[in-house]
Amino acid sequence: MQLVPDSGPDEGAEDASPGGVGQVCEVVGERVRAIRRDLGLTMAQFAEAAGVSIGMLSKIEHGRTAPSIATLSGLARAGNVPITALFRGLDEEHDAIIVRAGEGTEIIHSGSGKGRSYRSLGALRGPDRQIEPLLITLSTADEVFPLYQHPGTELLYVLEGSMEYGYGSNRYLLEPGDTMQFQGEVAHGPTALVELPVRFLSLKVYPSAAR
Repeated sequence: MQLVPDSGPDEGAEDASPGGVGQVCEVVGERVRAIRRDLGLTMAQFAEAAGVSIGMLSKIEHGRTAPSIATLSGLARAGNVPITALFRGLDEEHDAIIVRAGEGTEIIHSGSGKGRSYRSLGALRGPDRQIEPLLITLSTADEVFPLYQHPGTELLYVLEGSMEYGYGSNRYLLEPGDTMQFQGEVAHGPTALVELPVRFLSLKVYPSAAR
């Protein structure tokens, strides 16, 4: 991407051309709009803080112009973010994450403890977390397991062992090959381990960030 500096925050902006620059303009526009809305600012308020006209801000948010370096700097300053934050969603969201067998990162989970392993299977980089895959291994049943609540939905797939899984006031027996999908806002979690060790995949899918 080539951005040409201008003599003022509202001058010298170039029209977006097809191809790569057009994609950059769209991403920058989406990021600017999301940052402005997160701050609870109107277009007039944000434009004033950034030193651009409302018309220019509207073109930027709709991806119809390629803002100059000076304009980008003003937008970042108004949003209280580094200028690089305006480009999130380009290359990093297209990364492929590969976690080799046995290489998942051990994480400290609210239920971590003796006989409980929570291993992250990777997550795409970007401004918004969308999916959280975990490999969970439970090898002792001498303690009470906590119940969890979180936004979005969750999918479980049992690989080994069997367990009783609580969801709200209900209890379900899950065995190898069984899947269970549910809303994360409802309290859930293992309530009894029937056959040890229990090993299962957990895939949390979070709601998309509001635009």
